[in-house]
Amino acid sequence: MAIQKEQILTALAHVLHPQEKKDLIALDMIQDVIVQDKYISFTLEMPEKDDALAGQLQKKCEGAIHKFIDGEAIVDIQVGINVSRSRKEEDQPQQGQQQEVLPGVKNIIAVASGKGGVGKSTVAVNLAAALARTGAKVGLMDTDIYGPSIPTMFNLFDRPNITTQKKLVPLEKHGIKMVSMGFLVDVNQAMVWRGPMATSAIKQFMTEVDWGELDYMVLDMPPGTGDIQLTIVQTVPLSGAVIVSTPQIVALDDVRKGVAMFNKVNVPVLGVIENMAYFIPPDMPEKKYHIFGEGGAKRLAQELNVPVLGEIPLEQPVREAGDNGTPIVIADENAPAATKLIEATANMQQQLSLRAAEIANTQKVEIKFRP
Repeated sequence: MAIQKEQILTALAHVLHPQEKKDLIALDMIQDVIVQDKYISFTLEMPEKDDALAGQLQKKCEGAIHKFIDGEAIVDIQVGINVSRSRKEEDQPQQGQQQEVLPGVKNIIAVASGKGGVGKSTVAVNLAAALARTGAKVGLMDTDIYGPSIPTMFNLFDRPNITTQKKLVPLEKHGIKMVSMGFLVDVNQAMVWRGPMATSAIKQFMTEVDWGELDYMVLDMPPGTGDIQLTIVQTVPLSGAVIVSTPQIVALDDVRKGVAMFNKVNVPVLGVIENMAYFIPPDMPEKKYHIFGEGGAKRLAQELNVPVLGEIPLEQPVREAGDNGTPIVIADENAPAATKLIEATANMQQQLSLRAAEIANTQKVEIKFRP
């Protein structure tokens, strides 16, 4: 008989915290439970680093699962640090109250792609910068835990400060507030984390960062349709998603998957941005080369009934601007790619307005998995 998540939570309710005198479930210290056959994985969230206590609790958790569920179960327990648990009890929401996530943000936009290498982060950064150029209050959250690009694209590697309320203060440049795992770890350090640890970090970016009041929050998503994407749609109500692709068939096939995922969780797809759509040699402006194919995104958008927000040319200055830490829409707003990115941003805003007028607000999604 398959092991159920409820069985795990019941078993872990027998594990008492030696200092708090309450069980780990009541203290909400067990997160991101995953069950697959006899493999059980979850995150033990600690308020601060305490290796001795964490090791003690890990042994008790494993013992409880073996005693109450299955003596042959493989138990994988990750330890996470959640600074919110170190706040004083009077600062916590009362029992029965649910803390609203990103309460000061008017529009939350996911910039996603079906596969890597299509320039998703470049597009996300320039969408955020183009929005900031209009005078809007903009945040940029780098949710790609394993491959954060935001620090390099803004040439920003400082460590964020922490408020007296134990919240991170986002770094700010070009009028954009931003947070990234790249601000918190050494640039040469690889994030060798299992899924629950990564999703726990994303939740903290949403709840433990002092974002303040924002008109737009742009989420630079990791490629694909995995744990982090599901965590985001379960945690916050997205205003919409922008899908980034290149014209070739192998990339467009993955766009279908991305659009299908957002449709499945009732997140409106605002449109597709075709990146690297064509190349015009600077010394031969009359020539246009469709290196990766022509019109693929437009045909797919028609098939999926979503708009094409923009077709961005392949240009060396875009790459140079990203490497130098200044988005192209700021470094040279008159560059052809910058002009197209600014147009795409305006088209995205138009789609947001249409959605707000015609469609009910998106709710965060509760996803239930059956064994």
